[in-house]
Amino acid sequence: QVQMVESGGGLVQAGGSLRLSCAASRSIFINDMSWYRQAPGKERELVAMITSDSRTIYTDSVKGRFTISRANAKNTVYLQMNSLKPEDTAVYYCRSRISINLYWGQGTQVTVSS
Repeated sequence: QVQMVESGGGLVQAGGSLRLSCAASRSIFINDMSWYRQAPGKERELVAMITSDSRTIYTDSVKGRFTISRANAKNTVYLQMNSLKPEDTAVYYCRSRISINLYWGQGTQVTVSS
């Protein structure tokens, strides 16, 4: 079992930046780590993923604006979000995957005002 705790969400104006953090309760060295988001009335969607060997994948809408990174020594994954847009408003969730096991955090709210 891995507990995930997100932090760093908040209210920001369009064009601003936020950095989300996700701290795991134990080592994530061999885990694939992802950030998802869910806006009101919409399905949860993948935002970015970083594999155990640090390959990254981004959804098209955030390419060039968001950066996912990991600090294995701190059991933490980050999502740096720049040039934020109102359509980025959502609850952001961290997910850890090892083999077939998935672990989710409780989510952190990001609100971007226009």
